[in-house]
Amino acid sequence: MKVLKKSYYYLLKKSYYYLFYFFYRFWEKASYLKVLSDWKASVCVIALEIWLVLSVYAYYITITKTKMEFTIKMPVVFVPLLIILAINHMAFGHNDVWKDYVKKFDKLPKEQNRKGGWVVFGIVLFVIANLVFSFYLVSRVDWSQY
Repeated sequence: MKVLKKSYYYLLKKSYYYLFYFFYRFWEKASYLKVLSDWKASVCVIALEIWLVLSVYAYYITITKTKMEFTIKMPVVFVPLLIILAINHMAFGHNDVWKDYVKKFDKLPKEQNRKGGWVVFGIVLFVIANLVFSFYLVSRVDWSQY
């Protein structure tokens, strides 16, 4: 049982670093200034995580039909944001482990990297579509009844 849990953890960790790697390589190729590509990739990962949290909030608002006003001082906003930033800092900012993963993923066969890139691209599209759909659902609620 411990081996199974460890393998899921390893797969999740590797996937998280591959997501970072995808954005890192994107910024290395897309930008003529190759500086701060790691920082730009971190911001992209943080944005995706925040969009996921926002979509969960939107689904909650739609299901419960409760009006909620969010401010940064509210625990429902502050705690998830703090967790996202802490995880991102531990994975990418705290140490240089991400550099080892970038080297490791660079050594993968081109075909495997292409497939991984398409998977990440699909995940990014899913997160964005999910956010748009959740906001659409919130807009469809007749708030005058509540």
